[in-house]
Amino acid sequence: MAGRIRVGDIELAFREWGEGPVTVLFVHGNLASKDWIELAAPHFPRGVRTIAIDWRGCGDSDKPVPAPDFSNYSIARHADDMLAALDALKVDFCHLATHSTGGIISTRMILSQPDRFGRVLSLSPVGPQGIDFPPEKSAFFGRMKADTALAREIMATTAPSLFAPETLLPNPGPARFLPQVTAGDGARALLFNRIVDQVSGVSDGIWFGTPDTLTKEARSGELKARMGTIRHPHLVVWGVRDGVIAEADMKEMAHLMPDCRFVAVPGIGHSMNLEAPELYAGYFGAWFGGLAK
Repeated sequence: MAGRIRVGDIELAFREWGEGPVTVLFVHGNLASKDWIELAAPHFPRGVRTIAIDWRGCGDSDKPVPAPDFSNYSIARHADDMLAALDALKVDFCHLATHSTGGIISTRMILSQPDRFGRVLSLSPVGPQGIDFPPEKSAFFGRMKADTALAREIMATTAPSLFAPETLLPNPGPARFLPQVTAGDGARALLFNRIVDQVSGVSDGIWFGTPDTLTKEARSGELKARMGTIRHPHLVVWGVRDGVIAEADMKEMAHLMPDCRFVAVPGIGHSMNLEAPELYAGYFGAWFGGLAK
């Protein structure tokens, strides 16, 4: 099932898979969408209703013009959107499955309404530490926005196991210093191609607002300082080939959060939900399957 829900003055798009007494909200990552779990969702266990919602500015959701300070695209704003969407869907309690920047969004959701959430499955998350983007890395998002081929190459590096290793090349020269890629065959390649097409349509509030707000979160240190108060059970799953998220951050989450397990998976990069959807569904089912609610 798919549809749209009103959250304040905008509408957010959502999809649902499955039904049952257990509800899981999937919170996607930056430059992404609800579609990132569509190949995994058919393998989720019975008795679980999974809801995925596009952030404002992403996928099929509305794309409001960003404020000069990106305040309407902050991590806190995305978290508030998700909470309001759950209200609109009449979901009083659920569990959370997150990917990448969805991880820090879920942190703000949990700290805002701790009794509303149960378990959390965090796939290669941006943790409460945030990410500090220096100016040259923030500016790189503008290059990706202006160059579809470059955006495709970068997206490929987040899912390296989908591509023949010899096509993920190092810098061949100043004209193109990022990997050249060739997609494989099958449903995963088709989804990857559609995801790349979606990237070209995201809001400037995403292209430029996400690195800005993640940097603000990192430099404030607020969420990192509160990690010890987050008692919700977390399973952090991270691919050993992940070039986006530092393993040290994942280990720090497992060390500082009272109920957090860390699993490192060989052969996988940043996006297990794209690279190995059946494997991702296995972790999802082991973490959420069989719960009473």
